[in-house]
Amino acid sequence: MNALESTSTRPYLIRALYDWCTDNGFTPYVAVLVDDTVQVPREYVKNGEIVLNISFDATSSLKLGNDFIEFKARFAGSAREIMVPVNRVIAIYARENGQGMAFPVPVPSAGGEEPPKQPSPLTSVPAAGTAQDEGKVVQLVTPEASAPPDDEPPRPPTGPRPALKRVK
Repeated sequence: MNALESTSTRPYLIRALYDWCTDNGFTPYVAVLVDDTVQVPREYVKNGEIVLNISFDATSSLKLGNDFIEFKARFAGSAREIMVPVNRVIAIYARENGQGMAFPVPVPSAGGEEPPKQPSPLTSVPAAGTAQDEGKVVQLVTPEASAPPDDEPPRPPTGPRPALKRVK
């Protein structure tokens, strides 16, 4: 089996960076490019993307598989089932310092096929006449190059805030 026939490295890198985050006490976040194949609460999607906290404390039944990331999480107090195809994950990083990795963004063309990507300085150029699997190309993200969008996790939509009443 040659490199073009092998499986994508993306799920393995996601699991490795998840382990690195948890081993170092960081909060792992994944940025996801949302389309019809992604099962997430649509009210939290902004500009076609959503950032999800996949830490042990924020999820239950987390499965970081080769094809999907699946878990249950609470959004505004309501439990939701989340299912994200691994190829829709565009980054995984630590919330506290922004260290992590970004992946190529899949962008469908008018014909429904993905256009060929221009090679970046961190990727190798395939030999003439071979196809390059975009799911296998990654770029390292440094804290200076890409910091998390906010210092805090995404906020739920505004509205009346629930209140707790102490009962004695």
